[in-house]
Order: sequence, then structure tokens, then C-alpha cells
Amino acid sequence: MTDNSVDFSLLVGPSVPTRSYAAGDTIFSEGDPATELFVIQKGRVKVMLGNRQLDEFTENAIFGEMALIEAKPRSATAIATTDVTLVPVTEKQFLFLVSNTPFFALNVMRVMAGRLRVTNRAL
Repeated sequence: MTDNSVDFSLLVGPSVPTRSYAAGDTIFSEGDPATELFVIQKGRVKVMLGNRQLDEFTENAIFGEMALIEAKPRSATAIATTDVTLVPVTEKQFLFLVSNTPFFALNVMRVMAGRLRVTNRAL
């Protein structure tokens, strides 16, 4: 599990639209088109590649950002480990946040860099 020290809680306020999934539900599958990333408002999500668990994320973490940034299909499958409430962030919202709040973009890059470091150590 990666150390996700970047907190995206500002995106999960009480008035934002959310989606809920039950434990065991698939949120997205490898190869699916990517139209949004997600912030976890409540619960845990694991990311799988085949039968291998790549990571698990908890509240205020983001996931699904890579495919949105690259505009490519999902590279892994995300599954709700517990009942989970997610805040979807569309590409349009993402671009607005990146354009108007550079610190948001830096935080996303920090998350991605941290995940890359973990992957590099595993190789």
C-alpha cells in the first residue's frame, strides 16, 4: 500500500454529487474508457491488475487519474473493498482545477510520483 500523504478532502464536501458502491462491487474494469477520476469520501477501494492487488486506497485519496490524464482506457480494475462513497471528478472539472489551482495539479503529480516510486521498488 502506498503512503498517500496528499489529502484531497476539499473535493469531498457535503454538497458534492457522489456515487455509492457496496463492498465487492467493481467501480471500473481494466480496458474501460476513462471519463473521470475519483476521490474517496468514505470507505476503501483496491486496485487490481488481473489477480494481483496493486494498491488499496482510503478516505480522501484519489484513484483513476492516470487514464483520465492520458485519455486512454483504464489500466487496472478498481473494486470497493468496503461499502464506499466516491466523488467523481470529470475531465472538465479536472481541467478547471488544474487551470485555476496549481496546487491541485502539484498534488496529483505528487500522488502519481509516489505510486511510480512504489512500482519501481517492486521491480
